[in-house]
Amino acid sequence: MIHSHALVHPDAKLGFNVTVEAFSVIEKDVSIGDNSWIGPHVTIMSGASIGRDCRIFPGAVIAAIPQDLKFGGEQTRVIIGDRVTVREYATINRGTKALGMTKIGNDVLIMAYVHIAHDCIIGNNCVLANATNLAGHIEIGDWAIIGGQSAIHQFCKIGSHAFLSGGSLVGKDVPPYVKAARVPLSYAGVNSIGLRRRGFDDKRINHVLDIYRILFVRHKNREHALEQIEAEIPVSKERDEIIAFCRNSVRGLMKGFTSVYEN
Repeated sequence: MIHSHALVHPDAKLGFNVTVEAFSVIEKDVSIGDNSWIGPHVTIMSGASIGRDCRIFPGAVIAAIPQDLKFGGEQTRVIIGDRVTVREYATINRGTKALGMTKIGNDVLIMAYVHIAHDCIIGNNCVLANATNLAGHIEIGDWAIIGGQSAIHQFCKIGSHAFLSGGSLVGKDVPPYVKAARVPLSYAGVNSIGLRRRGFDDKRINHVLDIYRILFVRHKNREHALEQIEAEIPVSKERDEIIAFCRNSVRGLMKGFTSVYEN
């Protein structure tokens, strides 16, 4: 299943039924799981671990060294889960000594021209639309969807089930379960459509809405809002996840609800 015009290092570990198309290069210290397809003109450099049933499209470059002047040649990795699709000309860089790896979860769609920099952690079932750019040390939770041509500042965190509109400029953390839009990036409601698709009923969605009315609509001080949420909102997985995310935010949260666009 390896094309005669592909270049695969003899030390690379390819699982059962892996296909490598013409003019692709796979270096040493690479492992690829069963039934994965490596399209033509793909470059997979040393330090890549790719799961099973993945699809890597032409022009993608995986595990190139970080674009970080502090990188000193340390042995780091890119770890990609199962059933991940990497579309044309996407780039995924290795980690640095700060974390040691860049990690992509299972069932992730990485569309064309996406860049994922060093030490990023992407959860399961995420979608990164075309030409999204991630700086280093970014964390994205499970089921998050990032609109095309978005740019995310280093060390930002995107919560699980969040939805970011296309062209978003992300300089602050985006909590779980929300929609984020506008300039500057602001709370635009709860991602109710996405949550319903994932089995959330109206009661759970309204529960999340009640939390964000306190946190983002009433424009309270963050700590005061969190104290009110703890006092007034019943305990739930969603409540505790939102509180923990907000309390652990280092860069601060995106803006609350605004009724008009701001310049």
